[in-house]
Amino acid sequence: MTSFSAPVEDILFALEVAGAPQLPEWDGDLAQAVLDHFAAFAQGEIAPLDALGDAQGCRLEAGQVRMPDGFGHVYANYVDQGWHALSLPEALGGQAAPAPLSGAVSEIFAGACHALEMVTGLVPGAARVLLRFGSEAQQAKHLPDLASGAALATMCLTEPGAGSDLSAIRTRAKREGEGWRITGEKIFISGGGQDMSESILHLILARTGSAEAGVKGLSLFLARSGGAFGANGIAVARLEEKLGLHASPTCHMVFDKTEAELIGEEGAGLTSMFTLMNHARLDVALQGVAHAARAHRIAMAHALERQQGRCPDGSPARLVDHADVRRMLDRQRALELSSRAMCQLALVEMARGTRPELLEFLTPLVKIAATEAGIEAADLGIQILGGYGYLTEYRVSQTWRDARITSIYEGANGVHAGALAGRLLRWKGGAAATAFAELVRDLAPEVPEVMQKLAQWREMRSELLIASDPGAQAWEFAQLSARLLQTALWHRMAMMADHAHDPAEIRRLAAQHLPTSSKGGRGVAVERAPETVMLS
Repeated sequence: MTSFSAPVEDILFALEVAGAPQLPEWDGDLAQAVLDHFAAFAQGEIAPLDALGDAQGCRLEAGQVRMPDGFGHVYANYVDQGWHALSLPEALGGQAAPAPLSGAVSEIFAGACHALEMVTGLVPGAARVLLRFGSEAQQAKHLPDLASGAALATMCLTEPGAGSDLSAIRTRAKREGEGWRITGEKIFISGGGQDMSESILHLILARTGSAEAGVKGLSLFLARSGGAFGANGIAVARLEEKLGLHASPTCHMVFDKTEAELIGEEGAGLTSMFTLMNHARLDVALQGVAHAARAHRIAMAHALERQQGRCPDGSPARLVDHADVRRMLDRQRALELSSRAMCQLALVEMARGTRPELLEFLTPLVKIAATEAGIEAADLGIQILGGYGYLTEYRVSQTWRDARITSIYEGANGVHAGALAGRLLRWKGGAAATAFAELVRDLAPEVPEVMQKLAQWREMRSELLIASDPGAQAWEFAQLSARLLQTALWHRMAMMADHAHDPAEIRRLAAQHLPTSSKGGRGVAVERAPETVMLS
C-alpha cells in the first residue's frame, strides 16, 4: 500500500503558474510554511483514517449519526490547530488566508481523506453567505460557532423530486410570529448528521412563494440542530448506502416545523445560495485534482516496483519500462498538473476580485475539467495496476469510487456544460465569454497552437449564439473550452518550468500538449519524450 504524500511542491508550482505571487498580500514563504505544516498533519493524522473510514462507514443509532472511529478526535485536533478557520476573517479569529492558499489546503485534505473533508468543507462558504446576506444579529449569533469549530455546516437543496431542477422544490417555509417554520424533506445532504461538532448549521432552500413561481418563489433559511438548539424538528431518516465516500454521512433529512431564520430577501434564495454553491463547486474541483494526484502516485509507485516481462537485453523489466504503461502514467500526471493549474487560476481570480464575470465562466469549466480528470486518472490507475488495481488493498479502487461522485454532485457536469453553452455565453452581453478569451490571450500571447484553438473556440461560440438548441453541442463546447485553457496553461508551465521540482518532466509533458510550431512564430521549445523501449 502506498502511503499518502501531500504534493506540496507541485501545488507551489501551480500557485506560481496561476499568478498567486502577483496578489497584493501574497507571501510565498508563508504559503510554503502553511502547506508544509498542514501536509504533516494530513499525512500523520488525517490520511490514516481514510482506509478505516471506508471499511467501517457511518451508522445511524437512535437518530444520531455516528462517524467512524477516530474521526471526532482528528476533527478536534484540526480545530485546535486552527485549520478550520484558515480562510475566515481575522475579526472572527480566522487567518484570512487568500483563496489560492485555502484551496491548496483543501486539496491536500481531500487527498488525505475526501470523506472527512466533505463533512467539514462548507464552513468557509457558509460564513461567506452570512457575511454577505445575513443581518448583523444573525452574524453575531452564528459566525462565532463556525469560527470556533463548535458548528459545522450543510447545504440543503436536493429533494426526492427536485435534483438539478430546483424549481421543483416543495419544502415549504411559513411565517410564524417573528420567525419561520420549515416542513419538508431533503436528500443527499452531506454531513446532515454527525457527532464531531456540537451543532450543525443547515442552510436550506425552501419555498415561500407559489409552486408556479419556480425558483423565484424560493428563499434561503438557516436552521440549527444539536447542542443548545436541540433537535429543532430536524431528523435524519436514513443514511444512504453509496459506492464510495463511506465515511461521509449522506443523509435523508426530515424537517418538521423546524424553527428557521430567513437569510437575505424573501424570494431571492437561489441568488443567496449561489454564494455557497460556487464555493462548493471549486472545492469539488480540487477534490478531482486530489484524486488525480493520489491515483498517479499509487500507480507510479507500483510501476516502479512491479516486475513484468523482460527488456531486449534479457534483463527483468518493470511495469514502468513498458511504453503503454508510461503512456498511461504520463496521462495521469498531465491530468493532475493541468487540472490543478486550472483550479488555482480560478482561485487567484476569486482572490483578485476584479473580474467576477471571468470567475463566473471559470467555475463551471474548472468543475467539469478537474472532476473528469480525477475520474480518468483513477481509472487509469486501476488499469496500470491490473488485477492488483481491482483489489481493495492497493487503495486505487477506493480512489476511483470516491472520485466518481465528483462529476455528479454540486451540479452534474452536463448541467454545467449547458450553462457554459447557454446562459454564460449571453450573460451581461457576453462579458464572461469575452473575459475568458482575454485570459487565454494573456496566458499565451501569440502562441500559434493557442491562437488556432482560440479561433476554433470563437467560431463555435458564434454558432452557439444563434443555435436554436445550444444544449446539443454543450458538452463539445465545454471540452473545447477546457482544451483551450489547458493548452494556454501548458505554454505557461513550459515557460516557468524552472520553478518546478522537476523542470525536465514539465517540459516533456508540455511537448505532448504544445508541440513546437512547424510554421514559425512564438512556439515554446520543449523536450520530447524519450524513445520507447521495445520489450519482449
